[in-house]
Amino acid sequence: MLIEKTKHPKAKPVDESKLTFGDLFTDHMVIMEYDEGKGWHDERIVPYGPISLDPAAMILHYGQEVFEGMKAYRAVDGRILLFRPEENFKRLNLSNERLCIPLVDVEKCVELTKEFVNLDKDWIPSAPDTSLYLRPFIFASDPHLGVRPGKHYYFMIIASPVGPYYPEGLDPVKIYVETEFVRAVKGGTGFTKTGGNYASSLKAQAVAKEKHYTQVLWLDGVERKYIEEVGTMNVFFKIDGEIITPSLDGSILGGITRKSAIEILKSWGYKVTERKISIDELAKAYDDGKLEEAFGTGTAAVISPIGHLNWGDKKIMEINNGKIGEVSQRLYDTLTGIQWGKIKDTFGWTVEVK
Repeated sequence: MLIEKTKHPKAKPVDESKLTFGDLFTDHMVIMEYDEGKGWHDERIVPYGPISLDPAAMILHYGQEVFEGMKAYRAVDGRILLFRPEENFKRLNLSNERLCIPLVDVEKCVELTKEFVNLDKDWIPSAPDTSLYLRPFIFASDPHLGVRPGKHYYFMIIASPVGPYYPEGLDPVKIYVETEFVRAVKGGTGFTKTGGNYASSLKAQAVAKEKHYTQVLWLDGVERKYIEEVGTMNVFFKIDGEIITPSLDGSILGGITRKSAIEILKSWGYKVTERKISIDELAKAYDDGKLEEAFGTGTAAVISPIGHLNWGDKKIMEINNGKIGEVSQRLYDTLTGIQWGKIKDTFGWTVEVK
């Protein structure tokens, strides 16, 4: 693999406690290309910079692209750790299959990621609640006007040193229940990480922001009553001691953090149920005093407690008095403890970069 080191390194952040999310990028990037009949080839790490695209590049007209989100952590003992990277690339292949993009070799992608992180390891922050966010993505680049799968693709990885995703940090967020717009339906692309899913969510997000809410909670696109996910997170509810999360029925993303949280909760002895749950059932649980906690899970936020739900003119729910719950806090401490090497990884999830 070709590794071309930059001759013009960027200035690194002086105060890591002021890192925002996704605004600053490291010195290098990964590139690998695909050609029909040749497969994936020419993997390389090169200086970060603009890429050249033909105006007729298919990504610009038909949106054939997928991406992932993962992180590298600087452990308390100085090691550099990735968290379940193979799961991210397995999920990338699920997205690839749905978007008619050639599959990638999971092991090769993990090794590329490790090489890349090792090269830019000085960019990994060490301040509390910081990490190096990694963004693998694939897009069709061949110039063609006409709806068909591409024949030439770029696989790339870029990286960004980041702080907390939400400005609230671990303080509970305010969520607006979306009842007008639809993000995805079963049979569509809701279970994939593709840009179109997020583009279609922007209008609802803008409306929620105007109302001073952090994110929207999506309901199903057919009956408009079953809870699906928050715009950037899977969602969990603790109801009368039971942890309930919407089942993966084809319209929501199978989160790596979601999967990890379920495994941890079960190891603690909690009853965890993956099933359909309606907004009406949630509201009734709230009225009955049984809705004890709500939280979201995702790579960017890790665990984000939900303290306030607004269901339009039907119901406003203040959950756990607007404070973080015991389960949310314990999950956050455990997940970040594993990710930053503060506690023993008994699940075997972390991968050390050497």
